[in-house]
Amino acid sequence: MSEPEGIRLQKVLAAAGVGSRRTCEEMIDEGRVEVNGAPVTVQGMRVDPQTDVIRVDGSRIPPPRHHQYIALNKPRGVVSTMEDPEGRRCLSDLLAGHKERLFHVGRLDTETEGLLLLTNDGDFAHKLAHPSFEVPKTYLAQVSGSVEIRTINKLRAGIMLDDGPVKPQKVTLTDRATNKSMVEIVLHEGRNHIVRRTFESVGHPVRRLARTQIGPVRLGKLGTGQHRELTRHELGALMDLVGE
Repeated sequence: MSEPEGIRLQKVLAAAGVGSRRTCEEMIDEGRVEVNGAPVTVQGMRVDPQTDVIRVDGSRIPPPRHHQYIALNKPRGVVSTMEDPEGRRCLSDLLAGHKERLFHVGRLDTETEGLLLLTNDGDFAHKLAHPSFEVPKTYLAQVSGSVEIRTINKLRAGIMLDDGPVKPQKVTLTDRATNKSMVEIVLHEGRNHIVRRTFESVGHPVRRLARTQIGPVRLGKLGTGQHRELTRHELGALMDLVGE
């Protein structure tokens, strides 16, 4: 008799770091695991981890990694390219030791710091950067002047720039002083210098700008110039966002 196709579900879960094989079997018995949208309560089910969509407690379990998925805290002054013909400091300078060719998902202008995602999964990078998937990006901007609530409300309602409208998902005034303010803004798009142009249009030029979150991935305590692998939860959530 031929060997059954696929890998036992509990083995796939254990290999993904969900828990021991015994713990994963208990999760299956408790109805906490689903495959392709259907709850699984019978032990021994075989799956293809590359094509089947597996979830535990609603969270996507990504397939075994054949690519790298990296979060980087880009410093100010670093160019968002892997190479720079002018000899300026670029992303490859921060990723010494990585032999694989990495793609940056979108970019940050040279004077903007914060979260940047990199991967050698070209198809995933293309989807994540494509505006049709509307992956939310969170920025913290230090702007000139004391921002009034009416200005925040104007931004929330949406404004018109030279290249079209901008309608933030969320705008929050986090701090305000006489000559400067801190504003958090969440956008779904990444047009060139869109955050800087948005604040300029309401009379509050950006002094300093950082991206703090892309979808479920947060900058958190990642130090300036440092990088890390995405967690299983982050990668699974990003796959859901882009329909992987």
